[in-house]
Amino acid sequence: MTQKIATREAYGNALAEFGSDPRIVVLDADLSKSTKTDTFKKKYPERFFNIGIAEGNMMAVAAGLATCGKIVFASTFAVFAAGRACEQVRNSICYPKLNVKIGASHAGISVGEDGASHQSVEDIGIMRSIPNMVIISPADAVETRHAVKAAIDHDGPVYLRLGRLAVPVIYDENNFKFELGKGITVSDGSDVTIIATGLMVKTALEAKDMLAQEGISARIIDIHTIKPIDKDIIIKAAKETGAIVTAEEHNIFGGLGSAVAEVLVENYPAPLKMVGIQDKFGKSGKPDVLMEIYGLTSKNIVEKAKEAIKMKK
Repeated sequence: MTQKIATREAYGNALAEFGSDPRIVVLDADLSKSTKTDTFKKKYPERFFNIGIAEGNMMAVAAGLATCGKIVFASTFAVFAAGRACEQVRNSICYPKLNVKIGASHAGISVGEDGASHQSVEDIGIMRSIPNMVIISPADAVETRHAVKAAIDHDGPVYLRLGRLAVPVIYDENNFKFELGKGITVSDGSDVTIIATGLMVKTALEAKDMLAQEGISARIIDIHTIKPIDKDIIIKAAKETGAIVTAEEHNIFGGLGSAVAEVLVENYPAPLKMVGIQDKFGKSGKPDVLMEIYGLTSKNIVEKAKEAIKMKK
């Protein structure tokens, strides 16, 4: 049976693992049990601060600490990190390009029963539009660990998009290589390329198996870094397979699909179909039911792949 670990849990474990670096300070907005920063708190209580339910203030505090040479991880739910604290992220962190890492947990509709008010379906779009911001959306626990390390090593703002739901582990820690801004060809193929991010990478792999049963060869690419996006891997896939499908747990406007479309239209136009949330708010329900309702399924990816292939010249 495939091991399942939530990326938020892997985030907390990684903070504790790499927290021996005295420059690392962790802030939370009264959600440490949910964001899993309490794992760091137990190990390094002198460098953990609960700022309370005041996300804007937390980002300002993070900025201040960063000016003193600290590597600051500020954690809360994605909907609050990207929404409620947007002005402070823009003006206090990104404008001066400070060394603040935002641990944005509970992203997407897989939050489930928390409902639309807590399901962030627009956070990538918001963060992607702010200069100097790096965005990482890891697919599993292994990738999350490496993403946290990459965030520590990167000098500047980073937005880490994390999920509540336990997801299958895709990668093997022993031979996994993570490079900021570089996508990963998880599985090769020749007829169509499925570019996915976050928990949709696993769904894309399931779609590949379904397509293979119909004689269609699909390439799977994991774009863990949404910004800066790996243009080379996208252009290469467009040239070699001639059709692209994007898959994300986010609004199709402003997210991965939009980013890939921008690369294609400027460099190598190719048929593109997007699997994502169709400009709607989420609703309360079981995560698997919501994924079905909003079309974030392997079946939908298969359908979009066939449509993209038909559009080839």
